[in-house]
Amino acid sequence: EIASVLPLIQAIRAESAVPISVDTMKPAVAHAAMAAGATIWNDVTALRHTPDSLATAAELGCEVVLMHMQGEPGAMQVAPRYDDVVAEVTAFLEARARAAIAAGVARERIWLDPGIGFGKHMLDHNLPLLAGLDRIVALGFPVLLGVSRKSFIGAVDGGGRSADQRLGGSIAAALAGVAAGVAAGRVHDVRETVQALSVWRAIAQAGSEPA
Repeated sequence: EIASVLPLIQAIRAESAVPISVDTMKPAVAHAAMAAGATIWNDVTALRHTPDSLATAAELGCEVVLMHMQGEPGAMQVAPRYDDVVAEVTAFLEARARAAIAAGVARERIWLDPGIGFGKHMLDHNLPLLAGLDRIVALGFPVLLGVSRKSFIGAVDGGGRSADQRLGGSIAAALAGVAAGVAAGRVHDVRETVQALSVWRAIAQAGSEPA
């Protein structure tokens, strides 16, 4: 992983001061990535992969994204089960944020990610979770939402469309997230999503202005 990501991080950092996020479960990779110029550690295990994960995040002092995932990456979609997906994901993320703070991670550096599509059934879990995003936002941490081109969009569409045919659904889900108060979105189609957000906000602003 280090050999794969470090040259890219170094190349980007040589040309731009833009924030760089590294997606890894491994503290050693996160440590090397931050030394190379990355600024955000995105961990799909919410810093549970190793006993050293929490302490490493505190030591690095970087921003961390704590994501919810039921099960392990290789088998997470086999048979995910929840009694109340919104309540359970919210409770998990709150617990992980508290664990990070207790380990020395600054509260203002913690982001939460509900993990759409990670250990969740296409429609039974992802849609209620998107509808209940405001409960995760209410925890008081910035929320990162990754819905771009996810499989549930094809399931809603009914045609099982391939990933590159899910732009409209991706934008719709992103707008729903913004309406719920999420702070950032992870997207493939940046220009189109920014345009949709700009128009959506312009309409909302026009409606709030006095006649």
